[in-house]
Amino acid sequence: MLEYPISNMFDTDKWKEIFQTIQKNKLRTFLSGFTVSLGIFIFVLLFGLGNGLKNSFLSFFQDDATNVFYIIPSKTSLPYKGYKSDRLIEFDNNDLDEINVLFSPFIESSTPRISRQKIIKFKNNFNNYTVRGVSPDHQITEKTILMKGRYINLNDIKQKTKNIVIGRLVAKDLFLKESPIGNYLDVGGIAFKIVGVFQDEGGDNEERIVYIPYSTLQLTEKNNDKLDMILLGFNKSLGHVGSLTFEKKLYTYLKEKKNISPRDTQGIYIRNTTDQIKRNEQFAGVLQLIVTFVGLGTLISGIIGISNIMVFVVKERTKEIGIRKTFGATPLSIIQMILYESIFITTFSGYVGLFSGVFVLNSIGLSLENYLITNPYININTGIFATIILIVFGAIAGYIPARRSARIKPIEAIRDF
Repeated sequence: MLEYPISNMFDTDKWKEIFQTIQKNKLRTFLSGFTVSLGIFIFVLLFGLGNGLKNSFLSFFQDDATNVFYIIPSKTSLPYKGYKSDRLIEFDNNDLDEINVLFSPFIESSTPRISRQKIIKFKNNFNNYTVRGVSPDHQITEKTILMKGRYINLNDIKQKTKNIVIGRLVAKDLFLKESPIGNYLDVGGIAFKIVGVFQDEGGDNEERIVYIPYSTLQLTEKNNDKLDMILLGFNKSLGHVGSLTFEKKLYTYLKEKKNISPRDTQGIYIRNTTDQIKRNEQFAGVLQLIVTFVGLGTLISGIIGISNIMVFVVKERTKEIGIRKTFGATPLSIIQMILYESIFITTFSGYVGLFSGVFVLNSIGLSLENYLITNPYININTGIFATIILIVFGAIAGYIPARRSARIKPIEAIRDF
């Protein structure tokens, strides 16, 4: 390939000539530029939407801790050791205590959860809310953010106190502008003192929940010791692979303890948030890869488009090139003229497409959350790299036909027309 002195890039007369050519051929210039801009614009848009889709998958777990097992009992599907199939497995306080002792090196936090729907009243205001019986560690698991007061503590569990922590929207529904701390709520006919108000990034449903000591809830239900589920926070140092090993050991232990067949896939379900996040990251990554390939396809289409246009442009200017050569223009000057024009149009149009795409992504914001696209964005370096690629190919697209035309003898170029 020919080498061009840098000083020629700043030849004022040459650039005046290029701009005059562009001005005389507005439609041709517009079509060339539009092809480039559209290619970059669509690439940026698709890549950004792919990132937004990935954000949505990851955001499902942002409101809860990411190192948690949700251990949920259900019905068995196979008979075992004299027990019939379709047997309902239940957890109790003893199960939680044994897990904490046997697996203590792996556990950072643990809490039971008992959920009930109850009518909650304050004066003339009332509504149906989810009441959860929990222990203090539940705050860690759910990433509950206290706005006022305190959370359930160990003394509440031991003394089976009638204290309650309410969600922000429960306070808004029942108390309007009045401060709820210290007031009493009628929860299913039992008075509970409000000791705290919380908020949760999980959304409105999470903020229309109230928390009470699980021991108190058990007391109100004939003093039983039953648990709906167990939440275990395991050491983050275990990582994804370590969490799967711990999950398998825990699963085997519980199946043996509850007399569930090793072949039975029912009876107990463990939801591993680390594993789910890993799977979702992989799935989101595949989706983004697909979207990126579609974007690259669009970019390649833009390259092909600008290449075809430049071939046509050079062909159209063959007579002009012949005349220039007749008056002494060198092949190098002709190639420079066409190459600079190609680079200028591609660069200008490429960055118009880039910044237009970024502007549209920023304008979208949270408007596509219902379509599982959250905060779509593109790394500006990625956008600039794609634009540079298009500029390089735009230069090549202009150089190849220009070099071919520059080799044509003046008399042959004029004769073609």
